[in-house]
Amino acid sequence: MKTPFSAKTLFMDILCAIVAGVVVGTAYFFFQNSNGFAPGGVGGLATITHHLLADKVGWSILMVAFNLPIFVLVSAIVDKKLGLMLSVYMLVQSFMPQAWTLLGAKAYCMANNAEDFNIVFACIATGVISGFGFSVMLKRFGASGGTYGISALLKKARPELNIAYVSFIMDASVVAIAFFVYGMRVTPVICTLLNLFVANVIVDHGLSGIKNGYKFEIVTAYPSEVSEALMNRLRHGVTEIRVHGMYSDTDKYMLVCIINKRQIGEMMRIIKQYPDTFASFAKVNEVFGNFKRNV
Repeated sequence: MKTPFSAKTLFMDILCAIVAGVVVGTAYFFFQNSNGFAPGGVGGLATITHHLLADKVGWSILMVAFNLPIFVLVSAIVDKKLGLMLSVYMLVQSFMPQAWTLLGAKAYCMANNAEDFNIVFACIATGVISGFGFSVMLKRFGASGGTYGISALLKKARPELNIAYVSFIMDASVVAIAFFVYGMRVTPVICTLLNLFVANVIVDHGLSGIKNGYKFEIVTAYPSEVSEALMNRLRHGVTEIRVHGMYSDTDKYMLVCIINKRQIGEMMRIIKQYPDTFASFAKVNEVFGNFKRNV
């Protein structure tokens, strides 16, 4: 069933696209554009082209020229709303450097003395800040730029295609081209790789969510006692499941409880108090709803 139109949802979509565009565009202005390395994907190709043209065509114009046709195709072929949101995001991102210039802001390499400037810091800062913007777009729309737009178009045409290779090929191409464009020096290549790595790490953390936890599965012969201790001392609910131990051929209980990271130590102490009890646990990337026990 098609989701009904909601003005609130549309507003939040546009707001997320604008915020992400501001964040990524800010990272590119302060730490990337003037420091001799390129980001990955279609944006990286636009940045390399800008360098080759020796500033004859503005970076903002090239970003729009490289990305907007892709998003128009996404809107026409894949999803109209996705194409529109990606277009908003790209337009904001592309013209943020001009906005900062009008406000009199200076890029990192210009705002610091030569001895204070460090290109590695610029790479890390670009990856951290832009990675946050990418994660906002990916979490809201499942796409964050021209590469994702190309992937969506290819997936539409060839559903069986592994689109992970598309991103890899695009990023690898930018890394290879950067070596030749920036004077056959290794430093721009390393900077591009470092920027890609840091941005992907931040995206992974952003997508996994900040409200994470740990799920314990506790097998015990004392379900009532262990459950009471967990609920009273950790203030979390417990789910009880009847299980059968094949080795001992006896009925037991498995208790499932999701806790915060800081409560792992207390959980261990509770489990150790009860003989014939053992547990395994795994990280939960996102916890929805209120998983705390009501006081």
